Amino acid sequence: MLSQVADSRTADPTEIAIAVVEHAGRYLIGQRPTGVPLAGLWEFPGGKVQPGETPVRAAARECLEETGLVVHVGELIAQIVHQYDHAQVRLNFFACTPQGIDLLHATPKPAPPFRWAPVEVLCRLEFPAANAPVVKLLTDERGRKAT
Repeated sequence: MLSQVADSRTADPTEIAIAVVEHAGRYLIGQRPTGVPLAGLWEFPGGKVQPGETPVRAAARECLEETGLVVHVGELIAQIVHQYDHAQVRLNFFACTPQGIDLLHATPKPAPPFRWAPVEVLCRLEFPAANAPVVKLLTDERGRKAT
């Protein structure tokens, strides 16, 4: 698991759960809308962990709410604390896979603005700064598997 602390100005960062959903070598990503922090940047589905909720449950809930897809939440692949101008966050990135459809014959269709992107495209898109180590990990793993 990748663990990183970029800044520790406050004692209690906002807890965020992120679903890094992979299917057939592609990842589920969406572009942040205008009018929100980090607008225009690409992201994996995710959001705030609610009181009494575990990060695992939050990753599954947020993915379903944002994309309409049910996922199996697997291992924690990274936990990163990062200070943005608008907030300090603790991002919990979980490896996830889509569930509930015939995955051998169909690719699940997410709700907009989410879409599937090949792993080699991820490094060409602009993600929030705290996502950079995870994007690098995903693209480096792809390079190792290809050799």
